[in-house]
Amino acid sequence: MGRRARLDAVIVGGGHNGLVAGTILARAGRSVLILERNQTVGGAAVSGEPFVGVGARLSTYAYLVSLFPRRLVDLLGLRLELRPRAVASYTPFDDGGLLVEEGGPRPWAEFDAMLTRVADRLFPTFTEPLLARSELRRLIDDQRAWEMLFEEPLSEVPERTFGSDLARGVVLTDATIGTFASAEDPTLRQNRCFLYHLGRWDVPVGGMGAVTDELESAARAAGVEIQTSAEVVSITPDGEVACADGRRWGARDVLANVAPVTLAALLGEPADPPEGSQLKVNMLLTRLPRLRDPGVEPEQAFAGTFHVNESYEQLQRAYEQAAGGEIPTEPPCEMYCHSLTDPSILSPELRAAGAHTLTLFGLHMPARVFADAPRERKAQALAATLRSVDSVLAEPLEDCLWRDAEGKPCLEALTPPELEVELGMPGGHIFHRDLTWPYAEREEEVGRWGVETADPHIWLCGAGARRGGGVSGIPGHNAARAVLSSGV
Repeated sequence: MGRRARLDAVIVGGGHNGLVAGTILARAGRSVLILERNQTVGGAAVSGEPFVGVGARLSTYAYLVSLFPRRLVDLLGLRLELRPRAVASYTPFDDGGLLVEEGGPRPWAEFDAMLTRVADRLFPTFTEPLLARSELRRLIDDQRAWEMLFEEPLSEVPERTFGSDLARGVVLTDATIGTFASAEDPTLRQNRCFLYHLGRWDVPVGGMGAVTDELESAARAAGVEIQTSAEVVSITPDGEVACADGRRWGARDVLANVAPVTLAALLGEPADPPEGSQLKVNMLLTRLPRLRDPGVEPEQAFAGTFHVNESYEQLQRAYEQAAGGEIPTEPPCEMYCHSLTDPSILSPELRAAGAHTLTLFGLHMPARVFADAPRERKAQALAATLRSVDSVLAEPLEDCLWRDAEGKPCLEALTPPELEVELGMPGGHIFHRDLTWPYAEREEEVGRWGVETADPHIWLCGAGARRGGGVSGIPGHNAARAVLSSGV
């Protein structure tokens, strides 16, 4: 098939960042085409009804919105409600637990205040050109915080700050979300992951699908053309994009809302794949499970992040087992109940019956542990994770599962290999690759946007860009700004 007239921009991948970039470019008068390999747009920011005959619309992959700037929501004109959770976290231990309410006093108030100061200075820079490392250090203006977060392995922070193994682990969980690293990793991958989790993580009312619906509406209203079931198989440096069915397009700029490894493959270049590390489990419950803690109601505990076997020692033991290719015997994980904050994702019948959703995110479940026998190892990982959860509850979680129209328990699990197949994420890495430092690491990067590639008209606009990761819209915004500032 011959190609059509040359476009201003072709965006490869219709995830949320591609939709953000497309909208900004189209509003600036550019002709924009988005090509999405799946039948619908949204990428990892989608909702679905996974259970037969059950009216529960769950966020399938991503489940919380992170760092989405309010001014970007306003810029795009999104009718989007991001609701804070009333509870920050609950951590069970023995027959009690640690409940931390959002906005309330915390056991580590001084440490938390330091992190808040860093976040307040750091995150506004994410939608501006990159600062040099020295400039960002001056902006943060806290030598001890800089050393703790940017220079030393994160293990040294909780070991010096907290006497409790439990408190150390609660802090360190944010360093291992989707990132397979120990607290002592000398590359500081864990530190970079921790930085991106300093901000507030909000509940999207209506689920992730509501976020995508708003972004798609904004893109189409701006004049963006969107084609689904359009799998891109190659990109050339001169802007020719080809699909598997023979369709071809030419563009001045190509924005890659795919992983850097995927972009390299489309360009015919070699690249080492990353490794994702998580087990995602979506559930529908007849009721929330009972706790061993008599002083906290399940509605409180599950409204925020419910930590399961995530002490400092438990995290390290699980990491060591997984690094050796074994499924951890006591997998650390965390859960939260979307429907406590936003019941709109449930049908009226489910709400009346007292049903609730439950999302579980398992840590230290790298792709390597599923490699030799994906189905069998998935079953083992899920069974071990449920045992881990049951160890901190007053009753088995499985006893609370809703049954679908076929009598099957309402539970679906997703491993890194499955995310690779379903979303095209190499290695199932939810951030597309290890998160990067939020500043220019080379002199020539200063003043750029962190989305540039070796080709002057090919740009990253997905989670693998510098200051990527999470459902933030930031890489899409920055890619569009980079294209617009590059001239015609």
